[in-house]
Amino acid sequence: MQNKKDELTKLVGLFGHPVEHSFSPVMQEAAFKHLGLNYRYLLFDIQTQNLKKALDSLVPLGFQGINITLPHKKRAMAFLDRITDEVKVIGAVNTVLVERGKLIGHNTDGKGFIASLEKGARVKLKNKKVVILGAGGAAHAIATELALAKVGRISIFNIVLYEAKDLAIRIKRYVPDSVTEFFLLKPSAILDEKIRDADIIINATSVGLKPTDPLLVNPFVLEKRHLVCDVIYNPPKTKLLAAAEKRKARTINGLGMLVYQGAICFELWTGKKAPVQIMKKALEKAIRGR
Repeated sequence: MQNKKDELTKLVGLFGHPVEHSFSPVMQEAAFKHLGLNYRYLLFDIQTQNLKKALDSLVPLGFQGINITLPHKKRAMAFLDRITDEVKVIGAVNTVLVERGKLIGHNTDGKGFIASLEKGARVKLKNKKVVILGAGGAAHAIATELALAKVGRISIFNIVLYEAKDLAIRIKRYVPDSVTEFFLLKPSAILDEKIRDADIIINATSVGLKPTDPLLVNPFVLEKRHLVCDVIYNPPKTKLLAAAEKRKARTINGLGMLVYQGAICFELWTGKKAPVQIMKKALEKAIRGR
C-alpha cells in the first residue's frame, strides 16, 4: 500500500494580479496542516492575456481547483466548462473546482457572508430588511445569497444609479419572490429612512479602507437593534463600525466572510469539513502581523 508520505501533493491556489497581498494561503495551509492533508495552496500572478492558458493548465497539472481574484473574476467565466446558476446572476467567479476533468465555476463570497451572519453572528435572516451600500462584485454576491435566504427586503444604494438598478433587476429575475429596490447613494432623507427601517446595514464598498474615508451613512439614525456589517476586514474596525458601536449597534467586519468563503472553497476541493476556527485564528494572527 502506498504510504501517505509518498502520495502526490494535491494543488490548489490563487490566480490574480497582483496576488502577493492575499491571506488565503495562511488560512488554507493552516487547515491542511490541522487535518494532515497533503495539499498545497500556491499564489500565481497571472496577466490577463495568460488567463485562458493558466486555466487550461489546471487539469493536466492535476490541480483540485483554484481561487480567482481581481482582475479575472468576470473574464474567467468564459473559459470554464460550467458555471453555477448563482455565478450567472452574480456575474463573477471566485472559485474553480476541477471535477472529472472539467472546470466548474463557483462564487463563495456571498455564501461566506451569509455563513458569517448565520453561523458566526447567530442571525436569522428570514424576513429581515436589509440595506446594502454599493453595487459592485461583493454586493452582487451578497444580495444574491440574501435573496435566496428569503430576507424581507433588499434596498440597494449606489453612487451610480443604473448599477444599483441592474443588480436589483438581476436579483428579481433570479429570485422572483424577492423584494428589491434601488436608490442613489448620497446623504438623503430616503437613505436615513431605509436605514431606520432596516434590521441589517451592509457596507459592500471599499469606503472605509482609509482613515480619511467619509462616513456613508448618518450615524444618528443607527440604533441598538441594528446589525451593521462591513465587508472590509483590515482595518478590523472601520469608521462605520466605530460609529455604529457608539450608537450601541451590533457590528461585524469582513473577517468572518473571508473565513467562511475560504472554508466553502476548502470543502469543495477536499471533500472534508473545514476547521473554521483554525482558519480564523491563522488569519487573525497574519493580519495582526502585517
